[in-house]
Amino acid sequence: MSLDGGGFAASDDAASRRRAVVVGTGLIGASIGLALQTAGWHVTGRDIDADRLAAAVAVGAVNATGDDPAAELTFVATPVSAVASEVRHALDTTNGLVTDVASVKSPLVALMGDPRFVGGHPMAGSEQEGPGGARADLFVGATWVLTPLPGTDDDAFAAVRSVVSSFGAEVVALAPDQHDRMVAVVSHVPHLAAATLMSLADERADQHRALLRLAAGGFRDMTRVASGHPAIWPDICAENRDAIVDELGRFITELSVVRDIVATGDRGALVQRLEQARAARRNLPTRLASVDDLVEIRMPIADEAGALARVLLLAAEMGVSVADVEIAHSVEGDGGVLVLVVEAEPARQLVAALEASGSHPLTAPLA
Repeated sequence: MSLDGGGFAASDDAASRRRAVVVGTGLIGASIGLALQTAGWHVTGRDIDADRLAAAVAVGAVNATGDDPAAELTFVATPVSAVASEVRHALDTTNGLVTDVASVKSPLVALMGDPRFVGGHPMAGSEQEGPGGARADLFVGATWVLTPLPGTDDDAFAAVRSVVSSFGAEVVALAPDQHDRMVAVVSHVPHLAAATLMSLADERADQHRALLRLAAGGFRDMTRVASGHPAIWPDICAENRDAIVDELGRFITELSVVRDIVATGDRGALVQRLEQARAARRNLPTRLASVDDLVEIRMPIADEAGALARVLLLAAEMGVSVADVEIAHSVEGDGGVLVLVVEAEPARQLVAALEASGSHPLTAPLA
């Protein structure tokens, strides 16, 4: 037995395993630790809360505690306000790659200039809190956003993407500012709306205690996210203030329109609005198609920073889901071959866009 990272004893086979650090061992960080361990990694954990770190050790999310200079990859899973300092610490104390899980990316753009840092955000969670609610399969089927810049190192991006894909997540590339605008719509405003609706019901329940017993499935579904831990939200709202305020304004405007429709008894307008919402809800993207519906796109790629990011950001703008990415570097010259695995139908649109940009993609059925 030997001591690892200045913490408790680690097993002798640790040196032969891929090594990672998880900073912040709450629900997401501990779940990442469990997912890494399932994939055979040795995981070192750090947390300013000693009890939470001990709980992560107890559930098997980490093998050792402290820093690990030999870490190949560090996940920063702290509250938003602490992410930047922890990313800097990881870059200073390891030679490996660094990523994070913060739901706001714009404040981290300056740090993304370091070729070893790739911003990320898993769109996953649970009503449970802390390491006790952690699961190795928490990210299976979840969307995990990575936020490359035009100059992001291709190999670093591909490596981080490969690891989070191994957790069962579907990876999407978005520019940081685009991510923050979108997440305000699909995560931040819905949480605030759910909390507001729950507060409204709670006020009424003071007068009519039977009200919450009458809460049906629709109400419970709409307000489920309000049960999440409130401590993270002041930081999120501060860091993504502009996007959240803009989207709250649009939401309030739309609610006012609905109020006026109901007040005037405009049945046609109400049905039209509800039908539109139902159609949009039914058309929400689901998981990627089966293997039989996937194709490979192969194309030459220059050996220059940001080449992969540009292709993946183009795919994201077109709504094309990329199931897998591989870069085959050439032993001669300064380029290689990029292989993308995508669904067959949107592949045609992506190929056309790549050709228009001067690339030379070829498409083939998935072998």
